[in-house]
Amino acid sequence: MSTATFQESNANATGSAAASMAASQELLLIPLSRLRPSSRNVRKSGGTSIPELASSIARVGLLQNLTVVAALDGEHYEVVAGRRRLAALKLLAKRRKLAKDHEVHCLLVQDDAARTVSLTENVQREAMSPIEELFAWKDLVAEGRPVEDIAADFGVTPLVVQRRLKLANVSPRLLADFGTQAVTLEQLMALAITDDHAAQEAAFYDSPQWQRSPDALRDHLTREEIDASRDAVARFVGLEAYEQAGGGVRRDLFADENNGIFLTDGALLEVLARDKLAPLAEQVSAEGWAWVDTAPRATASDLYQFQRARSTRREPTKTEAKRIAKLEDRQAKLQEQLDDENEDMTDEQAQALQDAMDALGNELESVERQLVEYPPAVVALAGTIVSVDSMGGVVVHRGLLREEQAKALRDQARQEEGGAGGNPDADTDEPAKSGISEKLAKRLSAHRTAALQADVARHPHVALVALVHRLALRVIVESYGAGDSALNISATPQDGLGLHAPDMADAPAAVGMRKVREAWVHRLPSDSDGLFAELLAFPQQELLSLLAVCVASTVSALASQEGEIPAAVLAQAVNLDMHDWWTPTAAGYFEHVSKAKALEAVQVFAPDQVNRLGKLRKAEIASEAERLAAGAGWLPVMFRGQEAAVEVEAGAGREVGGDADVSADASGSVDSEVHEDAHAEA
Repeated sequence: MSTATFQESNANATGSAAASMAASQELLLIPLSRLRPSSRNVRKSGGTSIPELASSIARVGLLQNLTVVAALDGEHYEVVAGRRRLAALKLLAKRRKLAKDHEVHCLLVQDDAARTVSLTENVQREAMSPIEELFAWKDLVAEGRPVEDIAADFGVTPLVVQRRLKLANVSPRLLADFGTQAVTLEQLMALAITDDHAAQEAAFYDSPQWQRSPDALRDHLTREEIDASRDAVARFVGLEAYEQAGGGVRRDLFADENNGIFLTDGALLEVLARDKLAPLAEQVSAEGWAWVDTAPRATASDLYQFQRARSTRREPTKTEAKRIAKLEDRQAKLQEQLDDENEDMTDEQAQALQDAMDALGNELESVERQLVEYPPAVVALAGTIVSVDSMGGVVVHRGLLREEQAKALRDQARQEEGGAGGNPDADTDEPAKSGISEKLAKRLSAHRTAALQADVARHPHVALVALVHRLALRVIVESYGAGDSALNISATPQDGLGLHAPDMADAPAAVGMRKVREAWVHRLPSDSDGLFAELLAFPQQELLSLLAVCVASTVSALASQEGEIPAAVLAQAVNLDMHDWWTPTAAGYFEHVSKAKALEAVQVFAPDQVNRLGKLRKAEIASEAERLAAGAGWLPVMFRGQEAAVEVEAGAGREVGGDADVSADASGSVDSEVHEDAHAEA
């Protein structure tokens, strides 16, 4: 038999079989109670979302009949196609939304065709594409269907409908690329934060491939707005109060209820924060300070322009001492419970204990604050700033002195000393403050180097300037000075920072740079010729992005002394802020400085705790300093920039041989020594 003859014969046979099967099928109305699942249904999985399907059937009816065969008992019918629909109908009957004998449209087929029919129904169908589904839901709304009705029809929540409608409103170009899998669903969800198609496309197509993560895209589109879940002032004011005042809000439908809320009116938020701080400012003003300001976002640099008056701690009364002892005893018992490895407790119980510990700590701090006193002469000249801390709470910076006020107190102290027979021009006998060790200086500067590398990698223009600057110094200006540039032009990655900072592997800046470099490694060819050809085809913006990463990797800013701040100009160009990259800890700083140096730092961010900590051992001071510094935004001198370093060196010179400052005492003089830093950026 020829091939053509065989194919014709086979087609005729298939056609005859199909005709025979069709002739044996019959549409029936069968009571629900007489239907049961069949073991010959080829689909063994997928019995999910039954309640949602039941809700849909309850609203719009059964749109597709079940396929059944007669059971051997002659009374029932077995469902060979439509098991989920049968389960949904049974659920509706169980919920008394359908009668048990509700008649169901069924297609009766021959027993020997059961598996074939079941397989055909499951195989010979094509699901809608994601784009088709998105626009179908959008068309339903355009027809006037309420979102709630659509949600009920399909057994989903209104939020699901709103999210799909939001996706359907993304740029057509992006949706087309989503259909070809050039854009992921997660990226589409991030871009849907705005309805501006031009902004969506710019955020995606103008960004390098490795900067198209959902988080990066979302940050790009909301960079001018305030993240309500992260911003301390937003948490302090409260979303409800902000909205009641008419503040604009952009919500990310694809975030959970605690995230994805962005405030668009920063000026209004500032006004509301000042209004909320005003009553507390009035209470502080009643203490007699010369001036009281409210500044919700008082940064470290804002506060650093002030000198801080030295306070004293009076001895507690018997009642206060008894309360302190009681609080400390309760705190110690809770800590023992938390530290007891044999204590069998849930995470919720452990969190409850920790919350109780925090509450006791707040009470102790409140008592300690009442013991802190300033001389009357200081209060008459100094002021306070009422601000918001990094956790959204209120913080009061007391004893702040401007330069002219500090000078007035020093002059007053000298006059009083002269009147008492002293020499007003004599230097005080205060010992010079000890700086940090060379080992700690290198450790801190290693973290600063990593942070500077990470920031330069995010600023292609600055990286290009730094590279051209280095080349011009060598080729045009013919300068050979090692300190003329922060770059190692031989392109040797400065990745040995872990030798100086053992915790470098987990530092955010180092982790970020490692991920970026790995992304490029996976993308670029390893052979020289192939790499050149690849780079030649790069758009200029993408080439600059790669240049930034390469230049950043050569940055070196290691130092050996506290007042040494290499690459200061480069740091200023990229607005390096070490608050973003480093957190003061016992292991990272306080354990490596003297007791006096640690207390000097505490004097800045928790002045009311200095006297208490001064009675502790060095290890205990380090631990307490870490706890008190949390969220304060305090930074060592090395992380604050060139101006701070210059002030430290100048201050050291004054202490050794200059016109020494007078520490605050009962006469009202002021401690104007250079502190490690001002309080936190709120």
